[in-house]
Amino acid sequence: MKETTVPAPTEKNVPDTREETRTLKPPVDIFETDTGLVVVADLPGVDKDSIEVDVEKNILTLKACPAQNLKDDFLRQEYQLQPFFRQFQLSERVDQAGISAEMKYGVLSIHLPKVKEQQPRKIDVTVAQ
Repeated sequence: MKETTVPAPTEKNVPDTREETRTLKPPVDIFETDTGLVVVADLPGVDKDSIEVDVEKNILTLKACPAQNLKDDFLRQEYQLQPFFRQFQLSERVDQAGISAEMKYGVLSIHLPKVKEQQPRKIDVTVAQ
């Protein structure tokens, strides 16, 4: 088997929403609850108004830009704050209409509820007489 550096042609079924800018990938935790999934992303220095959470063609896209609180008249700049960007492929089990998000202390929590028929339910057992 020969290794090659040329990628094989693949069919794209997802939208190409990646921008041609340098971005950071925020650290993310994903866990499951009884009613769905929760995505927790660390976004230090980002205001609520600078966050975009979009869903298109089963792709969850997270974009955020940290606030630049520095003066513009500095003599030398050794670093620059970069925007955050992350995408996730959603399954058919996620109720996309019910997705919600909240921001608290630089941590974004995105709640992805399961489709109603996928949620577990308790079945009562009756005794036949």
